[in-house]
Amino acid sequence: MTKRSRYEREQRAAANVRIKQITADWERAIPPERLAAFAIEVEAARARGPRPRQPDMAPGTMPNPPRHEPRPQKKEEPPRRSRY
Repeated sequence: MTKRSRYEREQRAAANVRIKQITADWERAIPPERLAAFAIEVEAARARGPRPRQPDMAPGTMPNPPRHEPRPQKKEEPPRRSRY
């Protein structure tokens, strides 16, 4: 766990209080029927939970693709002999 200074803890607490004030002001500014509809949507989203993690690669790809083109295979040729 990360240790935080007293100043940083106080700043975080003040930010949390400010966020709650902004949220309360926003909720008061919205008509009640629209706020109720929004609350229902929020509850439905929380009930669904997080989305499943997307795969890293497209289906059918090899797990470790090569980083560059492979060299062509060398052809087996008999050794050359000089005619001296």
